[in-house]
Amino acid sequence: MRKKKKSFIMLSMIAALTVILAACGGGTSDSTSSEGGPQFIDLLTGGTEGTYYPLGGSLAEIINSNVDDVEARATSTGASVENMNTMSEGNDDVIAFTQTDIAAYASEGTLMFDGEAIDNIQAIGSLYPETIQIVATEDSGIQTIEDLKGKTVSIGAPGSGTNASAEDILGIYDMTVDDIEVQNLDFGESTTGMQDGTIDAAFITAGTPTGAVESLSATTSITIVGLEEDKVNQLIEEKPYYAPYTIEEGTYSLEEPVETVSVNAMLATTEGMDEDLVYNITKAIYEHTDEIGHQKAEFIKPESAVEGVSIDFHPGALRYFEEAGVEVPQ
Repeated sequence: MRKKKKSFIMLSMIAALTVILAACGGGTSDSTSSEGGPQFIDLLTGGTEGTYYPLGGSLAEIINSNVDDVEARATSTGASVENMNTMSEGNDDVIAFTQTDIAAYASEGTLMFDGEAIDNIQAIGSLYPETIQIVATEDSGIQTIEDLKGKTVSIGAPGSGTNASAEDILGIYDMTVDDIEVQNLDFGESTTGMQDGTIDAAFITAGTPTGAVESLSATTSITIVGLEEDKVNQLIEEKPYYAPYTIEEGTYSLEEPVETVSVNAMLATTEGMDEDLVYNITKAIYEHTDEIGHQKAEFIKPESAVEGVSIDFHPGALRYFEEAGVEVPQ
């Protein structure tokens, strides 16, 4: 009788311990809450004050409403470069926001990734353009890229995407950073410097209109320096993660459109994410853009989702675009 009582107590303790471990996550994978539960997907975005985070929250809601057995959540991060480094850790339950150029640098192991190629990232699709804006004060006399020679120009932080874009654009004009007086300033510091007269121009990569540039144009006469069509074509041929972009008349009180290039914000995942899952997520996002509660929704379309993407597409995303009749560059 005593043995039976002792066995019953032991079985009760084991059952209680199992419940506790399950509640703490023991015995289950990170991607599911329990046997047969939803798969959890982290959308790696950016800072809470930027575009990636609120847009990511809206996309997470669309995924949750339209993809069975998935629970997606937007997570604030340090944005593109950090997101690519997180993807390199081998977690197949993440989708990341990044710029098309940063994704290319990551897959190549160049610039800020310094020989450490991240070879497991694949594209889901492009979202909206982040424009390369070359802003100059009217007093500087800068009207063309060649006019930047000898001027004090902010090109963003060393190792940043803006810094790389500045070098690329100068390069197609047979110039280098040695031809300008370089300042490594962020957007706010750049516009403040132009307002104060301490710098002449700045490369700014952001969606247009950009708040910092709008504020500058309200107090200082500015020029947006354009690129000639042949230079745009040359740049895109050499660096396919760029796309042509027109800054429309009226933006920053411009009297005529300005031709430039953009890199695109895009979504990427790892090659290990399930093909059917990526197909369903891609389909949900690009077929429910009317449910996106963000002004960037107007740019998110299947037909533009392959623009500027130079890394391989995930097979699930590729299947969706082929079904949608979108030609994917090889």
